[in-house]
Amino acid sequence: MALVLVLYHSQQYGNTAAMAEAIGEGAREAGAETLLVNTNDKRLDIDTYRGVAAAAFGSPDYYSYIAGGLKVFLDDWYIAKQSDDTGLTGKPYGLFYSHGGGGKVRASLENLFSTGFGTKVGQTVESKGTPDETVLASCLELGRQLAEAAQA
Repeated sequence: MALVLVLYHSQQYGNTAAMAEAIGEGAREAGAETLLVNTNDKRLDIDTYRGVAAAAFGSPDYYSYIAGGLKVFLDDWYIAKQSDDTGLTGKPYGLFYSHGGGGKVRASLENLFSTGFGTKVGQTVESKGTPDETVLASCLELGRQLAEAAQA
């Protein structure tokens, strides 16, 4: 069974967490195991990332940039990749974000993760404020797509 990681940052309102949980649910429905990690709670060990088959990355919009915990993961990934890229590249991945009105984080999120992670799956999912049924349905679909890509 393929393992799909959902790495995200969420704290004050829980909007990004709700999206992450829906992505995880979609992946499980499609037959994958899931690992949800909130960077607000802990730092993901880079060796754990080596063991996943696909990943979704999500962040709230913090002044048009990703949350610091997700940036720490990117730094860890980059440093590890310099010495041994085994299991760090070539994975299917998806992106999601929440915002309160700006939504400019999308550009930095898409740009940062287009630098060698692998193949982007599906559309980047956006939520302005609390995710509604349409946003959560898109998250479920992204989870399913990641699970399918991970098992291919």
